[in-house]
Order: sequence, then structure tokens, then C-alpha cells
Amino acid sequence: MSSLPSSQGNFGLQAQVEIYLSAGQAQRLPVSVDRWREQARAVLSDGPWWYVEGGAGSGATMAANRQAFDRWRLRPRMLRDVAQRDLSTELLGRRLPAPVLLAPVGVLSVVHGEAERAPARAAARLGLPFIASTVSSVTLEGIAEAMGDGPRWFQLYPARDREIMASLIRRAEAAGYEALVVTVDTTMLGWREHDLENAYLPFLLGEGIANYLSDPAFRARLPRPPEEDREGAILQFLQVFVNPSFTWDELAFIRSQSRLPVLVKGITHPGDARQAVECGVQGIIVSNHGGRQVDGAVAALDALPEVVEAVAGRVPVLFDSGIRRGADVLKALALGARAVLVGRPYVYALAAAGEAGVARLLRHLLADLDLTMGLCGVRSVAEIDGSLVTRV
Repeated sequence: MSSLPSSQGNFGLQAQVEIYLSAGQAQRLPVSVDRWREQARAVLSDGPWWYVEGGAGSGATMAANRQAFDRWRLRPRMLRDVAQRDLSTELLGRRLPAPVLLAPVGVLSVVHGEAERAPARAAARLGLPFIASTVSSVTLEGIAEAMGDGPRWFQLYPARDREIMASLIRRAEAAGYEALVVTVDTTMLGWREHDLENAYLPFLLGEGIANYLSDPAFRARLPRPPEEDREGAILQFLQVFVNPSFTWDELAFIRSQSRLPVLVKGITHPGDARQAVECGVQGIIVSNHGGRQVDGAVAALDALPEVVEAVAGRVPVLFDSGIRRGADVLKALALGARAVLVGRPYVYALAAAGEAGVARLLRHLLADLDLTMGLCGVRSVAEIDGSLVTRV
């Protein structure tokens, strides 16, 4: 599978034909997200599975994310020439083959041995941006090496230590990352009942802290290097990772440290969106962390139109939390998102089939989007607007 051309033509049809012709293969990979999810559950033990699949509290926010998509319905237009379709879009000065990015998901070593390298390579093959998490199991430099020239962003959790944050930012710039995503909704970990029931926090096992263990500013805080005292390094990580004191002033500090475009992820309130723009960020990602932080919170899709209105075109608005299929992508774009982030679905595919699984899932998602656009009378991402959806 090579990168996608800028003009897709009949990409969706091509993908359908490939699937039908694979009927005789001994091992066929799934098509639906539900089947990927089933296969991931079959190979993961309870701790890793619920770390991926669980949400905050009762899971009400996770459920709300999906229910919100059902409240918006597509209104297809007929008798339009949609023989040639173009999925490409421009974002932060780069032309992307499709309005899809891989969301930052941490600690991928708990679901697959290649951890972040596998999905990063899959994203690079398709030309889609991979957003590397601060708490990845592979260093940000290792992810960059795996991607080659593929587009990549770095997601930063605001640490208690400014020097560590500044060091991580410098490393991201040096490793060719093109944007900085500051996650603002995780200054503390939410009450995640499944993880607590399983007493499972991968950080305590030394998973997901590769960027810290390799960081000179973090290592300078340690009495002994991690190679000699791993437990001490883990405890130090736990002391600096979360930052309940994070404020707009801290965000301004992060902006001052970076030459990269800065986006804030975790915004659902229009007031916060306006303040973020006033703070000088270059983009906003509407997200409730996939329902992992606040139980009973607003669905991300319900928040999207209000944030788009508040931003008023001053910066691009991206969408995260709940994307599963092509119709979901189309609805989010119609409600004003410039692009969407995909998280759990690619983790399911990673757990089940590694890099090949992630590449296949992404290819199918884009094929689904391509066909749904055409069936709705849309020839390009640029043509998508609010007239395509209606609320029920």
C-alpha cells in the first residue's frame, strides 16, 4: 500500500474490489471496526484491554460521543457528477491526502511489541500525520526514524517541570515534528474504574515513559540514572507527569518555547476556545479525551459547532473522540472541523495485526469516506459544508 494520490478518483471502489478479490485468502483481515475490536479483545489481557477501552466513571461520556453522531443525519444530494473525488485538504501549510490524523495514544507497548513504530509507519505509508504521545513507549526520535519523511506532530502533556517541557519541545523540533499538540484536559488522571479494578497503571511497570527516561532535563533530576535505579525514575516521573496547576500562563510559556505551530487539545467550551485563540494558538482540537477523563461530560460532536462558531475561522478546528467510520468523518467536517483524529480504532487494529492491521483499517476508513462523499453528491473535502447534515 503506497501513499494516497491527491486526487482519489474511484479509490473507494478500488478498495472494495481488493476486498472482494481477497475472498480466497487463508487469513483475511477485518473490515468493520467492530470486528477489529473483537479481535483486539481476544488477544489482550484485562489490564491492557481496559486501559485502551475503558472510560471515566460509568463510561457515560464514551457512550455520549457515539450517540451524538446518531443525532446528526446526512442529507445526500443527487444527480451530481462525482466520478472524480478528492479527499485532500490543506492543514497548517501542508497538503494532506485526506482530512485524517492518527490521534496521540500512549503506552502502545501494552498492545503490541512494536508499540508506536507500527502505526507510525502505517501512517507514513499513507501520508497521514501521526501524533506521537508524550507517554509513548518509543522515544520521539525513534518514532521519527520509523516514519522517515512522513508528517508527524508531537503531543505534549503539561508537566510540573518547565525545564522538562522545554527539553521535550526542543527534541521534537530537532526530530522533524511539524506541530505541537498541548493536551489540556489531562492535568490529572480521571477516575477510570476498570483500571482501578484491575489495579493497572502501565507507568508503574515502566511502560510509556521512554521520552522521560531519555530526556536530559528529566535525568538531571534523578539521584541515580534510570539504568541503575529504574524504580526511582518511575517515582520521579509520577511526581512531574501531572500538573493540576496548569493555567493559561503555562500555555503561554509553552508557546514561547516553540517555533512550531501550537494546537490545544481537549477544548469543548466555546469560552475556552476564544481564550485559546487570544493566547495565540494556531489550532484547536475539540475533544473530551475519548471519554477517559470526565464522566457525564458533553459529547465532543455536540461541542463542535459551538467551538467552531466561537473561533470564527481564526484558526483551524480539528475534531477528536468517537470517529469510527467514513460517515462520522463526513459529519464532523460538515459541522466545521478541518480534519479529524482517529484513536481507538487504530489501536484495535494494532493489537490484532500490527502495522498491516493499522494500514488496512486506515485504508478502509478512507475508502468508506470516499464512497460516502460520492453518494452524498460531494466531489471534494472543500465542498463539504453544513447543508450536508441535519439534526434529528
